[in-house]
Amino acid sequence: MRFQRTDIEGLIHIEAQPHVDDRGLFARLHCPDDFAEAGFPFQPAQTSVSRNPTAGTLRGMHYQAAPHAETKLVRVTRGRVFDVALDLRPDSATRYSWFAVELSAENLLALLIPEGVAHGFLTLEPDTDVLYQIAPAYVPGHETGVRWDDPAFEIDWPAPPQLISARDASYPDYRG
Repeated sequence: MRFQRTDIEGLIHIEAQPHVDDRGLFARLHCPDDFAEAGFPFQPAQTSVSRNPTAGTLRGMHYQAAPHAETKLVRVTRGRVFDVALDLRPDSATRYSWFAVELSAENLLALLIPEGVAHGFLTLEPDTDVLYQIAPAYVPGHETGVRWDDPAFEIDWPAPPQLISARDASYPDYRG
């Protein structure tokens, strides 16, 4: 795995290093020792999947509030997404900055999203599955988010959503 820092502190772009032969490919996607050796210790407590049958589905921008904040390792196992991380940490030098990357089953890229950074994505094709590895485990009642198109952040989405939950569409303007 190749670990690349982004402009947002603690947000890591991860590139798998597949072994390719006549059978196809094999790639390590997570190894606690590799993450720790690279300076990003991460041991997931939970693994979840988001199945999205419709292109243009928007999920986000979500995060888990303290004291149950989560770190997430996010990757696509089928399809493609425009994936966004938004820094909402009060003491961060990059507060309100966002980072976006296309994650796909083909490119095997992933994002390690630290606590206090909101996450969301827009599916770029139908039948897209997003795999989440999370630590610590999710605690109900502490989930929150910000609106995907909040003018406070000016996220440059590639297209407007075609499908979005009522909750995600109705977060009020951010007043951090």
